[in-house]
Amino acid sequence: TLEGALTPYSLSRRAPSATRPPLQIAARLSGWCRLLTASSSAIASYRGRMFISPTPESIAALVARNIDGPVTMLNLIRFREIADYSEYPDLAPDEPISGEQAYEIYSGHTLPLLAEVGGEVLFVGTGGPLLIGPEEAQWDSVLLVRYPNLGAFMSMTQSPDYTSGAGHRTAALADSRLLPIQ
Repeated sequence: TLEGALTPYSLSRRAPSATRPPLQIAARLSGWCRLLTASSSAIASYRGRMFISPTPESIAALVARNIDGPVTMLNLIRFREIADYSEYPDLAPDEPISGEQAYEIYSGHTLPLLAEVGGEVLFVGTGGPLLIGPEEAQWDSVLLVRYPNLGAFMSMTQSPDYTSGAGHRTAALADSRLLPIQ
């Protein structure tokens, strides 16, 4: 589960970062809202296509950005109604479960690994219909996950400990977006 992660309420009560003035934090949040809208608009142009894992090209582009310092990953998630373990039958539970339940298993597996590399979940929120964007586009969940640097993210996601449970994420998701924010 995502226990210990910040809720929208607790995030609003959190003291501003000592390294960022409050107006810069507000500007970042405003930017994330614009990114949500832009990403949702892109759904219409990619109708029928799922985005679950990065491509070699997207990884190369991320590394080429030379992000120095902390990186926050904006996760937009749409769950499958029933988790699809066809690619990872060895991870499949005995009885069918929902995509959301499979993602909870993935989260339980991943949170200790995230802590090991110095990362933290900043925010977990429930999605729904968009305020601005196509009516048919919506995300079930939104997460903000901060890593101390890009190396920590890459190290965690390429570790055998992580990959041994990442199939739960694949089984859980109908679609996703992952946006690294500097």
